Amino acid sequence: MESTTLKQYGLLIDHQWVETEEAMAVVNKSNQEDYAKISVASKTHVDEAVTSAKKALENDWGPYDRYKVLSKTSALLLENKEEIAQIITAEVGKPIKDARVEVERAALTLEISAEEAKRIHGEGVPVESAPGSENRLAFTIKSPVGVVAAITPFNVPLNLVCHKIGPALAAGNSVVLKPAEVTPICSLKLVELLLEAGLPHGRLQYVTGDGAVIGEAFLAHPDVNMLTFTGSPRVGELLKSKAGMKKVSLELGNNSATVVHSDADLEKASSLVVQKSFNSAGQVCISVQRVFVHKEVEAQFLSLVKEKTEQLVTGDPFDDQTDVGPLIRLSEAERVEEWINEALHEGAELVTGGKRDGAYVQPTILKNVTSSMKVCKKEVFGPVFSIETYDDENEVIKKVNDSDYGLQAGLFTSSLSFAMKAAKKIHVGGVIVNDASMYRADHMPYGGVKMSGSGKEGPKYAIEEMMEEKIIVFNL
Repeated sequence: MESTTLKQYGLLIDHQWVETEEAMAVVNKSNQEDYAKISVASKTHVDEAVTSAKKALENDWGPYDRYKVLSKTSALLLENKEEIAQIITAEVGKPIKDARVEVERAALTLEISAEEAKRIHGEGVPVESAPGSENRLAFTIKSPVGVVAAITPFNVPLNLVCHKIGPALAAGNSVVLKPAEVTPICSLKLVELLLEAGLPHGRLQYVTGDGAVIGEAFLAHPDVNMLTFTGSPRVGELLKSKAGMKKVSLELGNNSATVVHSDADLEKASSLVVQKSFNSAGQVCISVQRVFVHKEVEAQFLSLVKEKTEQLVTGDPFDDQTDVGPLIRLSEAERVEEWINEALHEGAELVTGGKRDGAYVQPTILKNVTSSMKVCKKEVFGPVFSIETYDDENEVIKKVNDSDYGLQAGLFTSSLSFAMKAAKKIHVGGVIVNDASMYRADHMPYGGVKMSGSGKEGPKYAIEEMMEEKIIVFNL
């Protein structure tokens, strides 16, 4: 298809759609053909968007009105589920059945955000208990932080957008959204639905293009009050180092561990590990990557995961039968293949998979790995997990913690004692018992430690990040 025949989508600045002379192609990941173009924002466009977003804050927008807009958008997402799911599948290569689930989850995230908009409150502070303050009365109030710049990733391009703009709008902020340049169209459709639902003028701006240019413009603009970013640790660390006094919330990488203890339900554990390793071709920051299996059950567990993995269908993501689609770029598939081969060269053993066909990588299981191999030490972000064995509880907790990351970890056990020990001693943002590391409910607090970031998502918790608390004291 010639690029001149492709539809070009614009930027939303000051409630107007703006097409730029410079454009960027969006590729259909299933066939690697261009299927749309997006406008490329300059620093000037970003400055105009931030200025409009700040001006919009001058107009009152009460909690119930925020609730109405967000809840109506949630309903509109469900009404347009199939159209948006098809876009997600084209942009990401995510299997269509999983894309439909993402739309449903995005609608729920906005519904939760809508409800939380009505629950924002301060609290009474008993200053009168301090000597000399007996005649005083105090309480806190919460106010929006201001202009929130949101930068979102490619792998969950609709729901993770909703996890940023839903809470930000619910809190009464204005938002300037910059989606991943490889997956921008589904979030643009979301913006259109928000406008249809009655979003006030200027409360949401939408800019696309080069991440480095737009990110630098966000950092440089004095009226950006907060940056919320999901992406690589490298970029997250750069943003935080340059943000100055701006608030920053970061959701970054992981090399998630899941432990399968000797007393685990192996049928359940094997099914969930396979499901949550290869969903979205492993391109999820809480995908299972490191699996630690007790030596007593290693052989049985290996047999089960090998069988279940080889039953997965890899192929056309638009086919309802497909379980695993392509990676986001050919270069990423080549990198994953290189890491697999490097591990094999260093002594790892291939249980199943290991082959690449274009941007598609077979679901792959490795064993006899060491912690120094890239497939264990770094974030693979592909359909690969590795199995190591252990003898006792303290040993495996130490192995799980031997990571620069700390987002979530999973543990399969019937021992309450071990579960509680792991909950206290594994250094991550979330420990998931009798499920794999990839479990997430959209209203729970979600965030990591170490190189996995700072701050929490989940509408209730993100709203707290996106507000400022002020104390009011009356001298009676």
